[in-house]
Amino acid sequence: MSNNPTDKKAWHKLKNLSLGVKKKHLNDLFKDDNNRFKELSIQIDGLFFDYSKQRVTKEVVSNLCDLLKECDFENKRNAMFQGEVINKTESRAVLHTALRRPITDNIEVNGESIIPIIHDTLKKIQNFSDSVRSGHYKGATGKEIKNIVSIGIGGSDLGPRLVSKALCLSANKNDQIIHTEFVSNIDGDDIQKVLSTHNAEETLFIIISKSFKTQETLTNALTARQWLQDNLPNKTNIDQHFIAVSSNIEVAEKFGIDRNNIFSMWDWVNGRFSLWSAVGLSICLQHGFKKFEQLLQGAYIMDQHFLNAPLDKNIPVLMALIGIWNRNFLNLPYLAILPYAQNLLYFPAYLQQLEMESNGKNIDYEGKKITDYNTSPILFGEVGTNGQHSFYQLLHQGSETIPCDFIGVLNSETELPHHHNLLLNHMMAQSQAMMQGQHTPDQPYNYFEGNKPSSTLLMDKMTPHNLGQLIALYEHKTFTQGVIWNLNSFDQFGVELGKQLSEKLEKQDLSEADSSTKGLYSLIHKR
Repeated sequence: MSNNPTDKKAWHKLKNLSLGVKKKHLNDLFKDDNNRFKELSIQIDGLFFDYSKQRVTKEVVSNLCDLLKECDFENKRNAMFQGEVINKTESRAVLHTALRRPITDNIEVNGESIIPIIHDTLKKIQNFSDSVRSGHYKGATGKEIKNIVSIGIGGSDLGPRLVSKALCLSANKNDQIIHTEFVSNIDGDDIQKVLSTHNAEETLFIIISKSFKTQETLTNALTARQWLQDNLPNKTNIDQHFIAVSSNIEVAEKFGIDRNNIFSMWDWVNGRFSLWSAVGLSICLQHGFKKFEQLLQGAYIMDQHFLNAPLDKNIPVLMALIGIWNRNFLNLPYLAILPYAQNLLYFPAYLQQLEMESNGKNIDYEGKKITDYNTSPILFGEVGTNGQHSFYQLLHQGSETIPCDFIGVLNSETELPHHHNLLLNHMMAQSQAMMQGQHTPDQPYNYFEGNKPSSTLLMDKMTPHNLGQLIALYEHKTFTQGVIWNLNSFDQFGVELGKQLSEKLEKQDLSEADSSTKGLYSLIHKR
């Protein structure tokens, strides 16, 4: 049986249904159904999802669920959770969900139970973060650690950076927060700016690299090591200022990091799904292990919802199906991520990696070129009203119809509630304007077609628990879309070619370079 989604019966039904939906305005869909909001929204603990402003009908949703069933979704979902080798190109299980499972569960990889290993690592994380936060763990000269610098890139940076910012802005006045910075870019200005404001005696570096060979991360780590050597007393042992998170223990040790200061990563956890592991160590150091634990618990609750809720009442499944509908049947190639919460400043960037690195592929699960359907949409976004004064003009009156995900927080910890009310009013007004439009034929410049589809996600509060749910929700959405598109969502070979060519240029090897690259190389290296 073909795994190509276009061969499925439901795909052909959806193609026919799309012809009728394309002719209907969202305003008409609301006029036709007084219960549309109630019927096309779902509430679970701490999270509310409204997709009534999407250009779908109950019949469309039903057929999308049928498509998912034809793609053998439930068996593939279960295979992931059970630790089967679903990342075929790298011969790996995909078990980021195991990182948030309780200690009473059991799951095996290559005959070894991994839940005890996960919880042993969590205990090590807890003990270390508690030791630093209490002042018991000290730097080489006996001073307490007051600054954390996390060095990583991609999945080793975006997740912890997102959570760090979100929890800082929602923190209670009495919360103890250790100052934390993130360095990812190989551009020297990134790390230099951080180092220039820090005291070496009070600074702890976390080097995060699965292979411990990532060029950007190691270059920044070497700069950090030299900075410590230059700024600590002569012959001071700098071991106490370096922590590593890696699966390559030997290489991390050769770099000079004490084995006791190395936290494990595993090959069954993909980088962009790894913040739940020791990659999230900076979160624990900054905010305390309890909040990290709450983050894991929230993600676990979403895992259970994803596993057990009926498809048509399953929020990540519905988000995925709506994305498929927009991308493949309404031919809408973009998705705007619009968080109306400053806490979620880094959420659009996080989702860009999560979705576009996972599903931005034109080779299917069997290794065949995809020619008859499109895969991942192009994601972009910005927080709150900042985006309104940037690209929303294009959202409202541009030549492309761009679906939007609005994300808001009902109850804010801000001491300025009037600001928060205005913020949420703006969010609601924008989704309303995009849907309804403004029809003024006699004023063409002031004419808004409307009919722009959007979903709205509302979190009850910006707590670690709810944040964990939100992030896990989009993880499962991404996996579900990969199932329909018949992709391996867990490899990323497209990232590697540029790295390989960069290494050749570093060695002055221009043997495969074109005339443009040779010309640029000459200009750059003769400066």
